[in-house]
Amino acid sequence: MRILLADKNHSILQETLEAAGYICDASWDLDKESLKAALPNYDGIVIRSKFKLDASLLATCKRLKCIGRVGAGMENIDTAFAAKVGISCVNAPEGNRDAVGEHALGMLLMLLNRLKIADAEVRQGIWKRTENRGVELNALTVGIIGYGQMGSAFAQKLSGLGCRVLGYDKYKTGYSSTVITETTLATIFEKADVLSLHVPLTSETEYLVNAHFLKQFKNPIYIVNTARGKCLDTNALVEALENKTVKGACLDVLEYESLSFENLAEQALPAAFNYLLASDKVILTPHIAGWTHDSDYKMSRLVAERMVNVLNHNLKKFGTLE
Repeated sequence: MRILLADKNHSILQETLEAAGYICDASWDLDKESLKAALPNYDGIVIRSKFKLDASLLATCKRLKCIGRVGAGMENIDTAFAAKVGISCVNAPEGNRDAVGEHALGMLLMLLNRLKIADAEVRQGIWKRTENRGVELNALTVGIIGYGQMGSAFAQKLSGLGCRVLGYDKYKTGYSSTVITETTLATIFEKADVLSLHVPLTSETEYLVNAHFLKQFKNPIYIVNTARGKCLDTNALVEALENKTVKGACLDVLEYESLSFENLAEQALPAAFNYLLASDKVILTPHIAGWTHDSDYKMSRLVAERMVNVLNHNLKKFGTLE
């Protein structure tokens, strides 16, 4: 069996696949048309976010048995069609859960304690103590929306800081523990001082946090988004920052990112983005929350192992292996 490596990942991925007997072709420079021409000749493919594997492309790939997505989100794969035609899709959401949890916590502490502002001022010879007083996280209530791998990791990171943590997940129940209290969205609107998003990007969650959503919070809030940029309406966020119903935002993801997440969209960026750049109430990072050196290894290894399990099962089914 042959596997196309269409995105560059940690070397452990290729090593694991080849150790299991599979032939790997590392083709990291493929464009969309080249991928379309090549993919029908492969039994498996490994991607990150560079390509969108839609139904029209997958329908041409009669040999394809497995898609490996090195990461958590699967929105760039038509998983429903893949399942229909017998293509297994694997990912590794637990591979970067700790990275996302730590990054979200770091951004929030940076915002609450004005670290970005104070650091810049001291470097300019400005010494302001009273103006740079912070806000203690242990006095706040954090509302987490989406309690999968990422949401639960963030709750665990918060657990030692003494803050109250509330969770809401439309598709999950029974997860209350010593680190989080399962609750309703209405309770999060009423009680939360911090909102953290940990949901996949779907038709339900696209622009989930919009002007109407933000107006339902009883208290001014801080927002953390390490999920997907389009889960948050940037124009609505800017309006809320201006009217002080949002005190600040930590954004690792932006709705203006390209499909691959490797850069911002090429079109002219709107005024809302420029507002974020100029605001001292906003912390920005380039979609790196889940992209540590450690998570690169863990996700690559997990995806390779899961692909081996899938492909070995296919070989056994057709009588190729003992």
